[in-house]
Amino acid sequence: SHYNRYHPSTPTMTSSATSNTLKSLPLEQILTSLSAKQPTPGGGASAALTAAIGAATAQMSAAYTSRKKDKESGAHEKAQALLSHSLPIHSFLRAADEDVAAYSDLQRCWKESDTMGEEEKRRIEERALRIPTELVEECHRSIVDIQEFLPHCNENITSDAKVGVHQLAGAARAAFQTVLVNRPKREERVRLGKLLKEIGKVEEEILGLERDDGDENADSDK
Repeated sequence: SHYNRYHPSTPTMTSSATSNTLKSLPLEQILTSLSAKQPTPGGGASAALTAAIGAATAQMSAAYTSRKKDKESGAHEKAQALLSHSLPIHSFLRAADEDVAAYSDLQRCWKESDTMGEEEKRRIEERALRIPTELVEECHRSIVDIQEFLPHCNENITSDAKVGVHQLAGAARAAFQTVLVNRPKREERVRLGKLLKEIGKVEEEILGLERDDGDENADSDK
């Protein structure tokens, strides 16, 4: 259960993923580690890996916005800006490894609670909260940038950019669950919750749900 994973008595991870960074492992090994009865990698790392996949999927759509007419219209320039600055794939991968390390430190904090200094405890707890918080923020920024790019995207591959948005949205919500486990202050929960609501509106827009709701209401008025 989720309770067991975060309970101080949970044993540390013993798989080969301990000695290797997640980004260096084959996908099958990552999935095996995620599904095993061991504390790490867990939900936080899973969220970060999902964000990396979403960013990479959206990046493909920008890479394909390189036709002659894209260069003439300025769309290619916008695609390059997205590729260069807005989709931090490597940062997401790094966050997955940081989450594993942060949880290991939390376990040590629990085990050494009687001897560990208060300053070190505070630092460890702050780090465990900061990593998923920044992941929510980064997913939100990436989604906004993809949304702004969509009108300029190669029209034959916009669905892939939208898939990237949905994957990043899922990663943001998953990261928020990890935030909640680390007991953030109420104002921080509210702030991040607003980001998730903004993400939800982007998803509704690109799915056409708002438009469909409008059509349904119009039909009901007839």
